[in-house]
Amino acid sequence: MNWTPLHASIQQTLRKRKLLAKRDRILVAVSGGQDSLCLLKLLLDLQSKWQWQLAVIHCDHNWKTDVGIADRVAEIACSFDVPLYLKRAEGLPETEAAAREWRYHAITEVAREQGFDRVTVGHTQSDRAETLLYNLIRGAGADGLQALTWHRFLTPEIHLIRPLLEVSRSQTGEFCREFRLPVWEDILNEDLHYARNRLRAKVIPYLKEHFNPRTEKNLAQTAELLRADVEYLETEAGKYLEEAIVAGENLTLDRHILRSLPLSLQRRILRQFLRRSLPNSPAFEQIEAIVHLISAPNKSRTSTFPGGFFVEVNGDRLIVSHNGKVKS
Repeated sequence: MNWTPLHASIQQTLRKRKLLAKRDRILVAVSGGQDSLCLLKLLLDLQSKWQWQLAVIHCDHNWKTDVGIADRVAEIACSFDVPLYLKRAEGLPETEAAAREWRYHAITEVAREQGFDRVTVGHTQSDRAETLLYNLIRGAGADGLQALTWHRFLTPEIHLIRPLLEVSRSQTGEFCREFRLPVWEDILNEDLHYARNRLRAKVIPYLKEHFNPRTEKNLAQTAELLRADVEYLETEAGKYLEEAIVAGENLTLDRHILRSLPLSLQRRILRQFLRRSLPNSPAFEQIEAIVHLISAPNKSRTSTFPGGFFVEVNGDRLIVSHNGKVKS
């Protein structure tokens, strides 16, 4: 095997960040593009050192643009002598959001059925930079800006791992050319109807040319810094939330405890609280409306949230109510 600097880098990343362990059962998501093929090849080359059990999963959207790609991935899996699991969608809307949601559902289903507790995907440093910009434009806070993390849970038992977050798309492309990997060029990646494609094809190249050639790397580093901050703040907010919830009344908060905390923690505590209380994820405006109640006069209340819920002040308490009654 030709041991490259990228092999050494990924080996070091896996050890330093403790992303994978020896003898893990790993399901590798392979789209057929350069990033996922690069990841598959790297893991296969490192397999003997780590004693992993590897398998490939391919999610076929069953769109016209996908014709032939499942067969190509099957050939690749066969050539590497790796088991393949294929999931094919039926009637999937041709949107980024619908495709992403279906893929993660399909991957989780296969991992659970086949006993894989680790799933790896080929998201790169470039994807991380694009995601930060995309979410920034949409008005996301720190949580959204660091959305592509090294690790997250698909279920309490199944871990999603992203080993390539310090590897650029140009590096994965060079790796695939060096090893003559049969990359599938997805024509949808050239469709500027999709916002992420416009960021990739237009915005980031402009920023690199006119502002900083290290734009991708710097944005990805910003996401990494935010990840650590968000992780800490979310943990602290969770602790204070348990303290602020009035005993025996899960939908009532102690305002006295909230008043003593910084605004950043107040917002996170209230967001975690609303996720427990409301049928939909809370919007920024809803959280801000409740922040104002922390120091508001008695009997103050928010407007009604979707689902008929509102929050009102009762002495030193904030109470979630529904149609005039405390929600139980």
